[in-house]
Amino acid sequence: MISTKLRCVTLLAINTFAVFAFSVPSAVWAAAADSQAAPTPIRIPAILVLAGVVSFGLLLGQVSLFGLTLGSAGVLFVGLIAGHFQLLVPGGTGEIGLAAFVYCVGLGAGPTFFRSLMQDGRTLALLGAVIVASGTVTAWGVGKLLGLPAELTGGVFAGAMTSTPALGALTTALPDSPDVAVGFGVGYPFGIIGVVAFVQILPKLLGRDLKSAAAGDPNAAATQIIRKLVEIRNPAIVGKRPGGVPMLEACNCQTPRVRDGELLRPTPHDFHFALGQQVMLVGPERNLAGVLDMLGTEVEGADQLLLDAERQRRQIVVTSPEFVGKSLKELHLLSTYGVTITRIRRHDVEFVPSAITRIEFGDMLTAVGEPENWPEVERLAGHRPSTLDQSDILSLAIGLLMGISLGMLPVSIGNQSIQLGLAGGPLIVGLILGHFGRLGPIAGHLPRSARMLLMEAGLALFLASAGVSAGGNFVEVLRSQGIWLCVGAAAVAIVPLAVGFLLADLVMKLRLLKSLGAICGGMTSTPGLAAITSATDAAEPVIAYVAAYPIALFLVTILAPILVELLR
Repeated sequence: MISTKLRCVTLLAINTFAVFAFSVPSAVWAAAADSQAAPTPIRIPAILVLAGVVSFGLLLGQVSLFGLTLGSAGVLFVGLIAGHFQLLVPGGTGEIGLAAFVYCVGLGAGPTFFRSLMQDGRTLALLGAVIVASGTVTAWGVGKLLGLPAELTGGVFAGAMTSTPALGALTTALPDSPDVAVGFGVGYPFGIIGVVAFVQILPKLLGRDLKSAAAGDPNAAATQIIRKLVEIRNPAIVGKRPGGVPMLEACNCQTPRVRDGELLRPTPHDFHFALGQQVMLVGPERNLAGVLDMLGTEVEGADQLLLDAERQRRQIVVTSPEFVGKSLKELHLLSTYGVTITRIRRHDVEFVPSAITRIEFGDMLTAVGEPENWPEVERLAGHRPSTLDQSDILSLAIGLLMGISLGMLPVSIGNQSIQLGLAGGPLIVGLILGHFGRLGPIAGHLPRSARMLLMEAGLALFLASAGVSAGGNFVEVLRSQGIWLCVGAAAVAIVPLAVGFLLADLVMKLRLLKSLGAICGGMTSTPGLAAITSATDAAEPVIAYVAAYPIALFLVTILAPILVELLR
């Protein structure tokens, strides 16, 4: 870990370097260049420039100021400095990085993208779409009103929406325009600061506290699963099966085991409740107390019994099409194999499933039941945990090839012919592969660590290339456009926030936490979501963010090049 002192010294050097570069009049640089006595400029190898820009940029991105960090965008700003001094990076670097980045983004968003459109997330997905659309309209109005160049306006739009895929789509469609990256560099700080400030200030203006708002969050503590041993005392449920007790399913609780002497055995498929019976109750901590009171009373001193039962389970990783997309009710695991699925871990989140919960590729199922039937259930599920830790390089290469090829195909819109480019093509292919998990021999799964590494590396390469290519014109554009460029960037960042909240609050009647989470998703702002989660542990804003983010990410990538065409 780099020491704080070293970080400060390095950042001081970078800032001094930037201030010196941007403050010295261009005439001085020109005079120095024309002077016979001036030393010959040092030629730095392009690969060394690339490594330096990425290294110093990531270092800059880690610095926190008032709780905000630039993250990977620090590479862009260091690249702008390097480009100002006419330094170069290897050709093709940005294109390779962009394709890898958006492809991995698609793989990660795929499992939730189409589900958010088809299920309960449709309202939140619509909110995300409206936020992006309002940002597009605002950017168009700002560009027309201030007379900004179309390419510069498109960059401001991508920056205000904090969307590097949109920046990638623009640089692919406009490879010879440095104004795109300049606009992104101007709009990005307004996008970051605007969303974070909005989610922190709005609750105060409304007289609301995020922690108190979380008290009624129906998804709070959803990932904290606990177990209790309960003795049945309620005559109203005697003779009923667990599926016949609505409160169990409504509260996402299960009774997977029943006490038999000093053992907790899996409940058989024909199990019925009886007075005095002792069952293991599993569910979210928030819901468990109410269900326990409904069933009977807690059995004290059962910790060791519950611990022994926890060891008698099997974790099954799903990779088979026979399981993927089916609900637990459709699989009939309990009646056929005597196996109950008590928990599912999906995307690092663990929850108790209900009968209608559908299985997704890569789900890790916690199963209890008859041990002799586990091998058959594992076979049907395609249980191969090693597949989740293996990176299929061939599938990765073929997926990128398909995405790049799709991006190069012309798409006719009226009399115009556009291309999806290196941002749109790989993104769409990644979304499809991520959703289905596999298409024939092509795997749509990368281990999370591998996907995140490739995504961050690709993003850093792309931002380094974009920054260096735009750095030569950055200062000149700021001088020519003046303060109005910053005013326009602020408007593009603020108007979608206001429109999104008014729609969520007045029309959709969403709770505050859900509204804020969806607004962060619509603005594709992870820092904004982090500001919410730092104030509350509620899961509601995270779920809303996940529902709104994929459609917003897709739309902002597609609309950015269209915006530029409309302004020309």
